[in-house]
Amino acid sequence: MAYWLVKSEPSVWSWDQQVAKGAKGEAWTGVRNYTARQNLVNMKKGDKAFFYHSNEGKEIVGIAEIIKEAYPDPTDKTEKFVCVDIKADKPLKTPVTMAAIKAEKKLAEMALVKYSRLSVQPVTAEEWKLVCKMGGV
Repeated sequence: MAYWLVKSEPSVWSWDQQVAKGAKGEAWTGVRNYTARQNLVNMKKGDKAFFYHSNEGKEIVGIAEIIKEAYPDPTDKTEKFVCVDIKADKPLKTPVTMAAIKAEKKLAEMALVKYSRLSVQPVTAEEWKLVCKMGGV
């Protein structure tokens, strides 16, 4: 299993909206960056992803699961981009803020810190464990 982080502005798509989709999940569409696209392509069914509220909140609020691997993004007229389906797995007991992540020396190399504009990012197993601990799960 691999670990990832997906970003969404809560005013566009929030954790609560993701949870409301239930077990059938929702397509993670609209990614228009080639590095993020490649990360979507690399996701496998069963992988886990942190759900990060960007811009508003700037915090990891939950854990999602990849339930369908990459397929053509129906919102992309160019047919160059892909999406995956994700479902909410569980919320973090305590959201992990960007400030808390930046304050943790062991997370200094985390993609979220180094590449703050990338909407779909890999997360190492060590980073995953530490953030889960910080979030109370």
